[in-house]
Amino acid sequence: MTDTTLSMPVQVAPRGRRIRLSVIGDHFVLILGALFMMAPIYMTLTTASHENLTIHREGLQFLFGGELLNNFDAAMFGQGGFSGEITGMSMLKNSLILGMGFALGKIVLSMMAAYAIVYFRLRFATFAFWVIFTTLLLPLEVRIVPSYEVITGLGLANTYTGLIVPLLASATGTFFFRQYFLSIPEELVEAARIDGAGPVKFFIDILVPLSRTMIAAIFIVMFVYGWNQYLWPTLITTDEGLYTLVRGIKQIRQSLAESNQIPAYGQAMALSIIAILPPVLIVVFLQNWFIKGLVESDK
Repeated sequence: MTDTTLSMPVQVAPRGRRIRLSVIGDHFVLILGALFMMAPIYMTLTTASHENLTIHREGLQFLFGGELLNNFDAAMFGQGGFSGEITGMSMLKNSLILGMGFALGKIVLSMMAAYAIVYFRLRFATFAFWVIFTTLLLPLEVRIVPSYEVITGLGLANTYTGLIVPLLASATGTFFFRQYFLSIPEELVEAARIDGAGPVKFFIDILVPLSRTMIAAIFIVMFVYGWNQYLWPTLITTDEGLYTLVRGIKQIRQSLAESNQIPAYGQAMALSIIAILPPVLIVVFLQNWFIKGLVESDK
């Protein structure tokens, strides 16, 4: 009788996937950082669900109350301000106009400037680029007085044009588009020239489609920049009809106070949540294009 047990293959039980301590530590740090970043938003939302008197007496709230919908309704549709006509909806509209105007205007000007610097072979193109680039060293606070004098001299105070146009020139956008255009193969330019494409056709039909990821990345940065503007709108607008959310939160907190003179903390917190949502939504929906535009190449 032969021993068949010797010829049978030995089966080794599969070992479970080992979880490294470094992976656990990395995820713990990420989760802790996310919770730390979300804590102020959570407290803003919970505080917005309480009455103004409760917030005035007890401060920020950690648990939800029963006034959330009422505070959001009052913040968005309640009329206030010195004129008695300003609402959260009007401020939201102004913020959207400012953010979109900044983003689209900066993209158009930056692309045209970068296009001229890279493809028009101007004698002083490099010098012009570095002059533009050095304006990064001049923040808005440094040039706000001459900008204000120019706008008021042109009669553009309390207008959307005065809010948007003076800040459209973007050294950051010009830099990114210039670097992007320099990476486009020269063979593509020669092929377009052979096909009879002029400067305008080459720009619209070739460069703009190729730059869509970079456009998305710059759009996110510039929209958030325009949306969060506070100093310039505060200086250039005195008409409450042009108040943005960032500009008007403090105003509506003061003007919506009841007869007992308690500030409308709940409405102000609700407006703060509303002011956060559009930039977050834009980043969420365009995040893949944003990453590609900054770190990848589509060519």
